[in-house]
Amino acid sequence: MKLTSEQVRHVAKLARLALSPEEEARFGAQLSNILDAVDTLAQVDTAGVPATAYVLPMPPHARADEVTGHLGTGAALANAPQAVGTSFAIPRVIE
Repeated sequence: MKLTSEQVRHVAKLARLALSPEEEARFGAQLSNILDAVDTLAQVDTAGVPATAYVLPMPPHARADEVTGHLGTGAALANAPQAVGTSFAIPRVIE
């Protein structure tokens, strides 16, 4: 699918990009190639393929989810760069 320069300018405007004429031509060709590849994929018959099909067999989950013991404040804060009492200390973001 060959994109026109107007379509490329429209996409650039949506992305808030200022393109030079050379970039417009180069990116237009690249976008056209991408759309051609997507069009090729759209032509593949996937009617018999389930939505969650995988190319390789998926191993079963390693273990069932289980609730375990409490971590504890000391263990939770052990690797914290800074702590204040029982909380993580973080730098102020808004002054």
